[in-house]
This record gives sequence, structure tokens and C-alpha cells, in this order.
Amino acid sequence: MSIFSNKPKVAPVQVPGDGSAAENSTPRIEKTDEQWRQELTPEEYRVLRQAGTERPYTGKYTDTHTAGVYNCRACGAELFTSNEKFDSHCGWPSFWAPLADGTVRYIHDRTMGMDRVEVRCASCDSHLGHVFEGEGYGTPTDQRFCINSVSLTLVSADDAEK
Repeated sequence: MSIFSNKPKVAPVQVPGDGSAAENSTPRIEKTDEQWRQELTPEEYRVLRQAGTERPYTGKYTDTHTAGVYNCRACGAELFTSNEKFDSHCGWPSFWAPLADGTVRYIHDRTMGMDRVEVRCASCDSHLGHVFEGEGYGTPTDQRFCINSVSLTLVSADDAEK
């Protein structure tokens, strides 16, 4: 089942408190703005808490091919795996699906004169990036999750075994 509707091609908006499955199945982490500012670097705060974007082709994980799990940089929730990561040549780490249903949530984003779907961590509501749909991606889901490297922490398969 696609997260996208037919026209326009955007995901349904999930508003906190709407009783969505993602909200009910994922523990929520809530912190004050001051707590986030103390825990995150200025760049992490700008992207994760203010929905900023890192410049394309500058992120740590754009060209990474290490096996492992990508966690939310803000709260540590497991979001994506290297099994679903692919090189989309868009300038950001790209995945064709999240780790599991309910790990991310989708918001209709009309900022910057665009009509797109924002991806947020379902646990702490941090901005991760955007998801796009299209047959040209050559992925099993026809989706491309373009995620900011600064929103992620990679736990390699080798580190996980220790």
C-alpha cells in the first residue's frame, strides 16, 4: 500500500493526537526546546528541530555503504537500514523504505513553494528529510527517502555485535 494518494502525490497528513497507528505504536519522546538546544549541535538543531536541510553532497552518509542501522540523531530510534539504502544521485542518503511501519511519520509540506512529503521521526518528531515517489527510482517501492545525514547516526553491523 502506497503512502501516497493519487492526486496530488502526497502522503496523508498525520496530526499529533489523530490516533494514527504510527503514533500509538511508537513511544513518544518529548523535550523542551532548551533541552534540544543543549543536546544537539547548532547544525543538528537547525535541521532536526527547525526542519532545515544540509547542502547536497556534503553529508557524512551520502556515499556510505557500511552495513548497519541508521538511528535518529536526536533520540536514537532505529529508522532505516543499509539494506534499503541506494545511490539516487540526489545529494543526500537515500532509502527506498523505512526500517518498519511506524518508525517515521509523514507530513504534507508546502513550504518553499513546493508540494512534497516531509519525513519525521515518529519517536521525537525530529525532521529527517523528504520522501518522493516515482517509477524512475528503480526501487521496490518506487519511493526515495532523501534524508539529511545530520539527522542520522549509523550503527554499523560490526559495532552492533560488540
